Amino acid sequence: MTVTIYGIRNCDTMKKARGWLDGRGTAYRFHDYKAEGIDRAHLERWCAELGWETVLNRQGMTFRNLPDAEKQDLTGEKAIALMLKQPSMIKRPVLEAGGKLLVGFKPELYEAEFGA
Repeated sequence: MTVTIYGIRNCDTMKKARGWLDGRGTAYRFHDYKAEGIDRAHLERWCAELGWETVLNRQGMTFRNLPDAEKQDLTGEKAIALMLKQPSMIKRPVLEAGGKLLVGFKPELYEAEFGA
């Protein structure tokens, strides 16, 4: 099974998720938004499958520091445009594994996906 984990290298949640995968010997590819960016096709697919509300990180400082006009009247298209412009607004991590998508890190969800 091909596993790709998307995020930002220095994010604490990313460190926990990668540590969990490393601790169980799960091979993965790490895609760093800061170094590699993200394309529209990925964001559209993630938002279609999970909903843009799940993918957009509204709790992070990048989103919270936006002018109010940019945060109002959000739609899927507007959310994708914001995430393309500033990938740090994407919830982290996004993990693709065997055709499944997981957003955020919760050990119990990873455990259910990868087993003991």
